[in-house]
Amino acid sequence: MGLFSLFKKGKPDAAAPDGDDDAARLAANSELQRAAANSQLQRDIARATALKIDAIEAAMEADIFNTPEPAWGSRPARPPSAPPAAPAAGAGDSPATLPLLDAGTTQLLADDEIPAPVAADATAPVVEESAILYANGQAAIAEQMLSGALADAAASGAGPQQDRTVWWLLFDLHQVQGQQDRFDSLSIDYASTFETSPPPWRGPAGSAAAPLGSVAAGVSYTGVAPTVAFGPALDAGAAAIIDGLPALDAAAPLRLDLSRIASADAEGCALLLAALQSLQKAGRELIVVAAAELAALLQASLQVGRRDDGEAPWLLLLELLQLLNREKDFEEASMDYCVTFEVSPPPFVAPQNVATAARQPAPVAAAASDRFMLPPVVEGNCTALLDAISDYASHYPALVFDCSRLARLDFGAANQLLARLQHLALDGRRVEFREVNHLVAALLRLLGYASLARIFAHKY
Repeated sequence: MGLFSLFKKGKPDAAAPDGDDDAARLAANSELQRAAANSQLQRDIARATALKIDAIEAAMEADIFNTPEPAWGSRPARPPSAPPAAPAAGAGDSPATLPLLDAGTTQLLADDEIPAPVAADATAPVVEESAILYANGQAAIAEQMLSGALADAAASGAGPQQDRTVWWLLFDLHQVQGQQDRFDSLSIDYASTFETSPPPWRGPAGSAAAPLGSVAAGVSYTGVAPTVAFGPALDAGAAAIIDGLPALDAAAPLRLDLSRIASADAEGCALLLAALQSLQKAGRELIVVAAAELAALLQASLQVGRRDDGEAPWLLLLELLQLLNREKDFEEASMDYCVTFEVSPPPFVAPQNVATAARQPAPVAAAASDRFMLPPVVEGNCTALLDAISDYASHYPALVFDCSRLARLDFGAANQLLARLQHLALDGRRVEFREVNHLVAALLRLLGYASLARIFAHKY
């Protein structure tokens, strides 16, 4: 019997006896009680469910909103580094190393001053063979070999434990050939494999767009590159250094060493900015040392919305990021500059005839700061180059080769250079190769250069 049928209005059945009426009423009452009880049960279940949902939401809110937020941009402080151990009494400079420390300091070499280790045993064969192929002009085959080695490592599940030397060689191979699309594709694989930022694209030596072999004007210079080093404070005193730049050989690349700069004010930033822009406008070939370190120093001192120091530090930061060819970082800093001064930022222009190098230690002797710049390609009979190196050796106590422009050294020329250096180093003369790309560095190690020289591959 349906519940609502009990309430239907109508005349009672005349034929139904009184006992049947009582039974019907009792049945109706029982049905009403069961319906009421069922309704109450449903309300209790609904109420319990609502309370449970409320409890879950309250717990979630506590987890999300009751945890104190870190300060904007805050990072865990690094533990203080232990002071370096004092050198043993009577210990002199190792004959295999250059005097790399300032006269008044006992700090140890930084990570980027330690020669890069050789490739691991598992990857040494492919590294050596691809270096030889590249040296002999077979870049395409070298690329196939290196790419295959990475594919094999990925298939074996080597992951972050794998040696990265093969990656460095392939990155450099794309750089010197101007293959930015392939470089970017490799960067994605690198970031996925090692869960860290990939190396930045810097472009081939001498030009942001010229592939290997098409050397930009002025880049083919070979010889001693004059070095101008700035002091620890970039301030008004920089004017005396900058004023002497026009007197330097205009045909030679100019090396601007910013390694020692530890502080910078608005006036010093304005002076350096004007000098960099003037040199580039004149088409001067530049090697800027420690541009990344000075950019980091400036970035740490600038705050969005604060105009106390004027625009010069901001504009110098943008100029340095442009020289480093870090377009993404340039765009982010440009937005901060725009918000701070409410003016349009300068546009990004890819650098031309500009190379950058990592921070270098200040040399003890002024003579050690002048380096011999190797050309972009050394191949075939290189007697003229070797004679120029011998002349350089006659004027300087240490041989420091700037390889920031060197894209390729062929196998035969490498053997000729090694023979000449072995003769020049008979008296214990110290020899270094700086800012070497990893392809050339692998060839130098394979041929035995490490027995007489320190090889510093550029740091990614």
